[in-house]
Amino acid sequence: MEGFDLFVKWMAKHHPGLDLSSFTVDNVEKELMSNCPSEAIAENVTEEATNVVEGMKKATVITPCTPLSLMSILHFGKSALPHWPKGLGFVVVAQHLVKTTSTPTPTAPTIQDSQLAFSIRPLPSQHSLFQPASPPNSSDKRSSTVSTTPRHLSINFPPVHVSPLLRPQRLKGWGSNGAVFEHLIQKVKPQTIIEVGTFLGASAVHMVGLTRQLGLQTQILCVDDFRGWPGFRDRFKDIKMLNGDVLLLYQFMQNLVSVNATDSVLPVPFSSGSALNLFCEWGVYADLIEVDAGHDFISAWSDINRAYRLLRPGGVIFGHDYFTAADDRGVRRAVNLFCSNSWLQIIIDGQHWVIDST
Repeated sequence: MEGFDLFVKWMAKHHPGLDLSSFTVDNVEKELMSNCPSEAIAENVTEEATNVVEGMKKATVITPCTPLSLMSILHFGKSALPHWPKGLGFVVVAQHLVKTTSTPTPTAPTIQDSQLAFSIRPLPSQHSLFQPASPPNSSDKRSSTVSTTPRHLSINFPPVHVSPLLRPQRLKGWGSNGAVFEHLIQKVKPQTIIEVGTFLGASAVHMVGLTRQLGLQTQILCVDDFRGWPGFRDRFKDIKMLNGDVLLLYQFMQNLVSVNATDSVLPVPFSSGSALNLFCEWGVYADLIEVDAGHDFISAWSDINRAYRLLRPGGVIFGHDYFTAADDRGVRRAVNLFCSNSWLQIIIDGQHWVIDST
């Protein structure tokens, strides 16, 4: 034990960072004889040197084999028990408990230059990849391109099994008769209007009347999945269900029949994302686009980004609920962010927002 004490103390003083893991009994014996003179060591130097090497081997289980590290073990071992083997065992257990029960100090991950460059490289968004793939279709092909229903909806409509469940007319909307419709239709004089979010068609019917007053042959494409939203039938109990399917599309078509608008309006019964993607592929563009579907941020943001790319030069996109409780903290935020990113100006018309591409 005395040999280990003297050896470690002397080495810690003169060579504190030296790696002792490769020291053999002969190496330690020379150090003891040269630098740690003691009668007890001199009488049995080989045994002492062997004890030192064995002690270092045990110590390196829990610490680097340098003189300074061994000094800490020597201190705790001696204070624990007077005999080295037992003292070292105590230190091994204590050090292990400290390592396994203490909160580790967090360290920053090492990032290579190539990894860093890749991680900060801006990745394309879905909206960045959403680009028109076809040239605009001529006016005589607009309806045939997108229509998946009979061209004249009034023929053989309504079906016999649905007729008793429909009301002659059931028009309901929110902001559907706002002055913004007349303002924009008079300004743009659109050939094609895309309405994203239709419900029962109140806005579409209003726009049909306005375009007819101006003598326009306007085609209105109404995008809606015609499934409503969770809980909507609590407010619209008169919209019936048949075999688990709500009859929104049939009632919408009945509303068109009631005002003789079946030649001007085409229902596009798909989700807004699917329909707008298909319009891009088919080359269907619009002079005026109304976005009034989902009011949460994600839905509004996606619809606005997709719809804006379908505007003809000089076209206008607009929507409702910029200043209403139905905004749901989404519509206004989506409009503001889109205009900020695109360097566009927002025009407010009542409860509606308007973005003019000119």
